[in-house]
Parts: sequence; structure tokens; C-alpha cells
Amino acid sequence: MIYRFGPFIPVIHESAFIHPQAAVTGNVIIGRNVYIGPGAAIRGDWGGIVIEDGCNVQENCTIHMFPGITVRLQESAHIGHGAIIHGAMIGKNCLIGMNAVIMDEAIIEDECIVGALTFIRDTIPHPAVVWWREIHLKFSVRLAMRCSPGKLQAQNYTSNSH
Repeated sequence: MIYRFGPFIPVIHESAFIHPQAAVTGNVIIGRNVYIGPGAAIRGDWGGIVIEDGCNVQENCTIHMFPGITVRLQESAHIGHGAIIHGAMIGKNCLIGMNAVIMDEAIIEDECIVGALTFIRDTIPHPAVVWWREIHLKFSVRLAMRCSPGKLQAQNYTSNSH
């Protein structure tokens, strides 16, 4: 369902799919080829939400913020089942895992992967893979990948890990 909140009516590109059981409310802009799954709550009631082209917000996700904040999902960001994005910015081509919580003022830079059940409240630099526990700048895992004929090689870099 699409709901007005005060003077705000969501703006949704005609190519976007909004499941009938999702709720999109207020100051929300949804770009091209966006998917919003059943049970998703996209609440632009106290601030704004911009969901750029090609994003995927799966079922039972919540996107919200404190008053005056704009949440932005940049192009081709993927938000997994049940994840919560509250007052944060998600970069291009990011994958946010199932039931992850990305809190106020957190920035997930481009091409990061956040694992299922992870709680984040800081900036995660590009590119990074983080998972499972509360993540601060004290702990990050960077994944540098290079392809060679027939195989994929990955190197992990850690700093101040616990």
C-alpha cells in the first residue's frame, strides 16, 4: 500500500514493483526497476527515503529514521530479508544480509557485504565484508579479490580484530 503522510506522497517510478503487502509512506522516492517485497515498511514519515535504481528491499525489511534525516539506498543495493536500515546510507552494489541492523549515521560504502544478523553503527569502508557481531571501526575485514585463469583468489586484511 502507498500512503500519504502530511503533505508527502511517495514518488514511485512506473517500472518499480511494490508488493501489495508492503507499506510505503510519506517522503519516499523509489527509482527504476526497484523491488519492494511483502511486509516491507518504508516509512518516510519523519524524514526522507531515497531508493535508487535497481535496489532490492526484500520481505519484512524496515527503513526509517529520526526526524530530519534522509536515508539513501544507492544504485543496486540489496537489503536482505528482515533487515532494518535506520537513518543510514547504503552504498552502490552493497549486500545487507538477512536481519542485519544498520543504525543511525552509519555509512556502508560502495560494494560492501554485511552478513546476516550483523549490527552496525559506524562507517564501513569500501570494499569490506563484515559479519555476526557489533562492528565498530576497531574491526573490519577487507576483501581484495583478483581473478586468474580458472580460479578466484581472495586475501583477507584485518585491523584491530578481537
